[in-house]
Amino acid sequence: MVLLALMQANAAVLDVKANCAAVEEAAGGAAAAGAQLLLTPELFPVGYAPLRLRSDFDPGMLPALRETLAGIARRHNIALVYSLPAVTPSGEWHISATLVDASGDELLTYDKVHLFGPEERAAFAPAAAAPGVVDFHGLKTALVICYDIEFPESARAAAVRGAELLLVPTALAGGFEAVPQVLVRARALENQLTVAYANHTGEEEGYDFRGGSIVAGADGTVLAEAGPGHELLFAELGGAVHPAAGRTDDADGAADTDDAVAYLRDRRPDVYRSWGL
Repeated sequence: MVLLALMQANAAVLDVKANCAAVEEAAGGAAAAGAQLLLTPELFPVGYAPLRLRSDFDPGMLPALRETLAGIARRHNIALVYSLPAVTPSGEWHISATLVDASGDELLTYDKVHLFGPEERAAFAPAAAAPGVVDFHGLKTALVICYDIEFPESARAAAVRGAELLLVPTALAGGFEAVPQVLVRARALENQLTVAYANHTGEEEGYDFRGGSIVAGADGTVLAEAGPGHELLFAELGGAVHPAAGRTDDADGAADTDDAVAYLRDRRPDVYRSWGL
């Protein structure tokens, strides 16, 4: 059993100290409730403001900022997913997400592949690497970021690599409520994995965030859902999905194989390639 916590909060753009204090408070609350992992929103430690980040944020701060966040994980004995800018050796800026364990050691990192809107595309470069997968408390776990989850290929790439839990830091503005309500649940169902999607709330640099963070189970059902305001959301993850067999094991034992539609087992990638996909 894994208890997952999602932080839904308002970041102060470029106020790293205040934002890290908010992460620390959420980590403390999540740990006190028994959670093993805290998922935070996209770019939360620096605030979501792509153009201001590119013009005003000093990437030389990143090593110390990463250590600060790892320290939060260590102090509260809880694993943490955080999202920050990342700068490649060639000088490209990416949006990244990192999973550290309760000792602050890095388990997994991922750079955003699909950039949303003109500001992101002006400030950052799209990455190309597929999601990696790591074992976390017995759950094969992967990361994607925000707009990535709106593309079937991103979640499918994680699923075919064995992911059972997909963690998604996001910064979704108002007016796109179909993303958590429809697409996140669809990605979970069609890939037979759990999807956790953690959003901002409130205004940041003209963006109006309205929360709606969600955890969707492998059958597409809502395991937990936040309202529009500040919230620490919890979901208990009690079982693992076995994609090849189309079988779900829950805390009470194995469900019958025929109870699950085996989308991953029954897919036909050779046929899709012949279609030009």
